[in-house]
Amino acid sequence: MARALAIDVGGTKLDVGVVTDEGVILHRRRRPTPTDRDAEGLFEALVELVGSVCSDTSSAGVEVCGVGSGGPMTGNGALVSPLNIGAWRSFPLRDRLTEVLGLPTHVDNDAKALALAEGWKGAASGCSDFIALVVSTGVGGGIVLDGRLLDGADGNAGHIGHLVVVPGGRTHAGIAGSLEGEASGTAIAELTGAPAAEADRRWRQRTGTLVGRAVGGVANLLDLRLAVVAGSVALGYGDDFFAAAQAECDRVARLDFSAGTRIVPAGLAADGPLIGAAAVGFRGEGATLGAIAPSQALAAG
Repeated sequence: MARALAIDVGGTKLDVGVVTDEGVILHRRRRPTPTDRDAEGLFEALVELVGSVCSDTSSAGVEVCGVGSGGPMTGNGALVSPLNIGAWRSFPLRDRLTEVLGLPTHVDNDAKALALAEGWKGAASGCSDFIALVVSTGVGGGIVLDGRLLDGADGNAGHIGHLVVVPGGRTHAGIAGSLEGEASGTAIAELTGAPAAEADRRWRQRTGTLVGRAVGGVANLLDLRLAVVAGSVALGYGDDFFAAAQAECDRVARLDFSAGTRIVPAGLAADGPLIGAAAVGFRGEGATLGAIAPSQALAAG
């Protein structure tokens, strides 16, 4: 039974664990993401957390390290610049971890990692065409078509958070009216003046509507019929969010091939990001994950 060291790097927390090639988490530890550290200080905090996990007996036999990190990134994970982690800009996370761990290390966008996890063990299991979204502090996405996770030129395919859903809306990351700028937890807090978790029903429905609008457009573009949604905002808003998202998707996705596209909650809940990080590692080493093939770059090599 192969094991991966799985690392999820988020704007609010760092999560590290040992995950088997059957998607079982054997051991994990978390800590808040430091906001008062420079690039090296943040990396040191991550390495300390990794060390505490590697000291556990479950880490015996770990063969690969997989990392899910906020983006964007360049060189398919060679350099990361998470929008919600200001300390890291073009930070060489993959090479630094390889040096420290002595393991083959693979880095990918955290939302793409979630797509791997949900297609492997979650709500999209067995499906070869779907999109996975994370609606949390930010908004990200990962797309699987014809059984392959889309990477793009630099590994950034799937950035649904930067689609325009409110023309002329508030500006975020230089884009007016983007999904992330209007429907992320950060945006909701700024728009309402209160934590996103305290948003009333009207805001929960608005958030779902905007996500459904984006999903409907993607379904029309890419000929897929399933969207799996995770993240503290989406899952925390529950039925208000998902009913509104589905209604708007139904309004937008009306072509013969896109009508009926479903928006469903992620199946792995809080375990998805860590299982996804492990999946990044296994995929990078050539594993097939359910209906999802190994990376095309690996196959081409």
